[in-house]
Amino acid sequence: MKNKIELLSPAGDLERLKFACMYGADAVYIGGKDYSLRANANNFSIEEIKEACDFAHNLGKKVYLTLNIVFHNEDINGVYDYIKQVVEAGIDAFIVSDLFIINYIKENFDVEVHVSTQASTSNKESVKFLQKDGVDRVVLAREVGLKDIKEIIDETGCDIECFIHGAMCAFYSGRCVLSNYFTNRDSNRGGCAQVCRFDFELEGNPYSMAVKDLNMSYLIKDMIEAGVKSLKIEGRMRSPYYLATVLSSYRRIIDSYYNGTLDKEIIDKENKILSRVSNRDNSTHFFDKEADVTDQYYSGRNEVSNQDYLGLVMGYNKETKICTVAQRNFFEVGDEVEIITPKFEIIKVKIKDMFDEENNPIDKANHAEQEIHFTLDQEVPVFSMIRRVVLE
Repeated sequence: MKNKIELLSPAGDLERLKFACMYGADAVYIGGKDYSLRANANNFSIEEIKEACDFAHNLGKKVYLTLNIVFHNEDINGVYDYIKQVVEAGIDAFIVSDLFIINYIKENFDVEVHVSTQASTSNKESVKFLQKDGVDRVVLAREVGLKDIKEIIDETGCDIECFIHGAMCAFYSGRCVLSNYFTNRDSNRGGCAQVCRFDFELEGNPYSMAVKDLNMSYLIKDMIEAGVKSLKIEGRMRSPYYLATVLSSYRRIIDSYYNGTLDKEIIDKENKILSRVSNRDNSTHFFDKEADVTDQYYSGRNEVSNQDYLGLVMGYNKETKICTVAQRNFFEVGDEVEIITPKFEIIKVKIKDMFDEENNPIDKANHAEQEIHFTLDQEVPVFSMIRRVVLE
């Protein structure tokens, strides 16, 4: 069998990276404390980058580091030393947007360079130009459709990475300055305030420029057969539950394609799961058509916080058949729930009993982070997640 397409996950901190690796990612992209476009994420110190690389590499996964701000003169101070430190920490590739970085990395280090979507690469000649500088992969502009993706791959042979899921910028591949003007935070140096999601008043009515999230679950087959090398999920600020859910669904879709079982029923099932984990509507945007009014909100946007995530499995005693859980949202005895595991299983169970950390019987889990115990006949691995029933 030919090599499977890569499933690439974001990770805003070490905890998220570990969940991403356990729940199906082939590679993870992270940001350091500097030079990253998600300055509000926790991000990684040099020591944490080394720990992240050791953890991922032990599982056969890769780690890519974002170095994708648009550099101003003052930002260059210290970047060369920083690059040396993170290479020594073990990263597999840099994701860059400013072109001066490419030659320096390729001339001094044996590490891959991937050009970020922030570079707005949208045609084959630009890809050829980048290849001459030694670029190993190009993350195409999010505005590029299937026809052009296939032509770029066929004519350049370059490894191409495309986004498949998550929030989309309302402006050209992230090159927006609204945040600079409205909040004095530079969106191209990590400070985006997501002004496009603000509600403005227009003739007495709320108006926004917000776009719907991206969801490519029905088009993964097309992307694989077009020759795309990596499928990228957006969301370094997203929760471990979000990452585990989204990764598990795309992992099952990808694996079903390669083992010859992928059909509409499987994608319908996974899409139902994906629709529950996000609080926004979604579309395919530019991939299979020109984006239009159906891909944006303009007004009437209703983002409701998701309460499906009930708890994280911290342990299982095979002798007593007791499962230990760290509670995340309210649930009670008698509830039907689903357990998702790092093995990509979905197990339906009914909560028959419940005990607190002192083994007192209780009928409700209603304290955040409370340690809960309950009887579970089937063994489940640590770091499984309990959620409300999604699949009826």
